[in-house]
Amino acid sequence: MTDCQKKAVVLLSGGIDSTTTLAIAKKMGFTIYALSFRYGQRHQIELEAAVSIAHDFSVAKHLIVDIDLRLIGGSALTGNIDVPKSRSVEQMGKDIPVTYVPARNTIFLSYALAWAEVIGSFDIFIGVNALDYSGYPDCRPEYIVAYEKMANLATKAGVEGNQKLKIHTPLIEMSKADIIRQGIELGVDYSLTHSCYDPSAEGLACAECDSCFLRLKGFKEAGITDSIKYKKTKGWL
Repeated sequence: MTDCQKKAVVLLSGGIDSTTTLAIAKKMGFTIYALSFRYGQRHQIELEAAVSIAHDFSVAKHLIVDIDLRLIGGSALTGNIDVPKSRSVEQMGKDIPVTYVPARNTIFLSYALAWAEVIGSFDIFIGVNALDYSGYPDCRPEYIVAYEKMANLATKAGVEGNQKLKIHTPLIEMSKADIIRQGIELGVDYSLTHSCYDPSAEGLACAECDSCFLRLKGFKEAGITDSIKYKKTKGWL
């Protein structure tokens, strides 16, 4: 099997990081199997973005899995907890925020791992980032190393396969600005993406949550205009 024939499962949320990761995987010659989740998130509009992105990149298959993490709760994204707004970079880096969804990346990667086994893939891509990551523990390099080790111990593909399962994290040491520049070079249409944790009923990004802040900060530092629609917010727009 040549590199151009290799299959990769790419976790696709519809945001900047996952979309850029998908573009990188495609540039590397992988046939893309995109995986998204409807997990009870308040910003389900991100799934509309994921569908548009998957279509734009002509992926081999885009699978949307339903998991209701609202039953577990514990996060502002899945429960009746206010999404933090207008926080500084210092505040974001102080504690793990309430937008952290318990074990989310572990859950998502487990589904990706299962699908990879079924389609005969040894490569999984996830757009985690250890710089602009809002304090989430499951975005750190040591977490990915540990998960990859577990994946090769816990699967038939890992035990009997001719090669080891690999969790690719091409963005893990990049700033948001560098990620955006990389995506532009790869032809990513960021107008298709969505990042806001608390969008309006019309789908407008709030410009005040941590995710919007990091997105806007990244575009500003990259010297590129963000083309998605925001509510009018003093200081940014």
